[in-house]
Amino acid sequence: MDRARLRRLLARESAEAQQLNPRSKAAYERADHLFGRVPMTWMNKTAGAFPRYLAAARGARVMDIDGHEYIDFCLGDTGAMAGHSPDAVAAAVQLRFTELGGATAMLPTEDAEWVGAELTRRFGLTRWSFSLTATDANRWAIRLARAVTGRPKILVNSYSYHGSVDESLIVVGPDGRGAARPGNVGAPCDVTLTSRVAEFNDLAGLERELAQGDVAAVLMEPALTNIGIVLPEPGYLDGVRELTRRYGTLLINDETHTFSAGPGGCTAAWGLEPDVLTIGKAIGGGVPAGAYGLSAELAEQLLGRADLDLVDMGGVGGTLAGNALSVAATRATLEHVLTDQAFAGMDALSRRFEAGVRAGIERWNLPWSVSRLGARSEYRFANPAPRTGTQSAAASDTDLEDYLHLYLANRGLLLTPFHNMALMCPATTGKDVDTHTEVFGAALSELFG
Repeated sequence: MDRARLRRLLARESAEAQQLNPRSKAAYERADHLFGRVPMTWMNKTAGAFPRYLAAARGARVMDIDGHEYIDFCLGDTGAMAGHSPDAVAAAVQLRFTELGGATAMLPTEDAEWVGAELTRRFGLTRWSFSLTATDANRWAIRLARAVTGRPKILVNSYSYHGSVDESLIVVGPDGRGAARPGNVGAPCDVTLTSRVAEFNDLAGLERELAQGDVAAVLMEPALTNIGIVLPEPGYLDGVRELTRRYGTLLINDETHTFSAGPGGCTAAWGLEPDVLTIGKAIGGGVPAGAYGLSAELAEQLLGRADLDLVDMGGVGGTLAGNALSVAATRATLEHVLTDQAFAGMDALSRRFEAGVRAGIERWNLPWSVSRLGARSEYRFANPAPRTGTQSAAASDTDLEDYLHLYLANRGLLLTPFHNMALMCPATTGKDVDTHTEVFGAALSELFG
């Protein structure tokens, strides 16, 4: 690649973004009372000098305050996988909040049992509890795992993603040993005191860590997602399940992002058998919601423990968790929007997206690859595609990524700002996908032609 040409094109696209979006630029410059000038500091990851500001969103479209409309493949980085404000969810929220009233009353609703039964149908776990985020679902699952096993440590995969869970911010260092993930903010203690780590797709490394006998649970994504999609090799997930059982360790599947694999995520699509499953983001249709499911055996073990305070101050639960509004939105999402039929259409569009990207890569004979997980596709600056999180992190190229993101955004398409992920929702169309193929191809032609 001609890096000088890349820098020139990146500068051009950045300047174009500033010219196209004066109102967003001004709003960002006025945001003196926000930490980092944004509601959440990760919004500064957006390529360019400032983020575009939201005006409205519906289905697979986002409108900014400068009047531009975008085909949205970011979809709230999974939070809006159902599309923006789907009609069924909007109606459920309106009914619960305005007509019936009572977003949160510390009382259960009948919707919750419906959602629990549907999650059981999809994922197989038989007992469910609710949170507002997948981060909290993971935190609480970790506490339960420690309680029932009497073991202190949690094992995760290097560069996996489990929200802001302290125990998960560990990677395999250059010496092959666990080390704090670069940039970790205000860690309460050395992460190696709470956690162990193994590379994804490395069963030998996993067994070496489990053999220490102090791991309460393996918390893992069935496929890595937030460092770029890293798919499991044949036999790897079966090996993980066998090893965790052999060493008396619980297995927690975090399906928050891998829910894209189908109506029951990777757990149903690949016949997995976790002891606990955590999920968040997409299940609420844009309303904050999360959940964790337990096997019947594990639930009975926990409920039979008189020494565990599961109903007050034991460290599991939150006042707004399972609130009536979130649960109503989750029911509407699962019942009417992210249905089995919807996933079939989203999967087909993702295949079409993958094929378009692959054609562009092959046209220019680039050493890149594209990986797909159901409704989610991602192009990578490496070929073959990385098989571990560490390899995936090493394949990043910030300038190249920013150029592609800005080129697409300036022409009306949004990818997730953290990497090159595109997600399909029920409102995405074949024309949307083909537009990406065309604009992606033009971006490559300018860079390599």
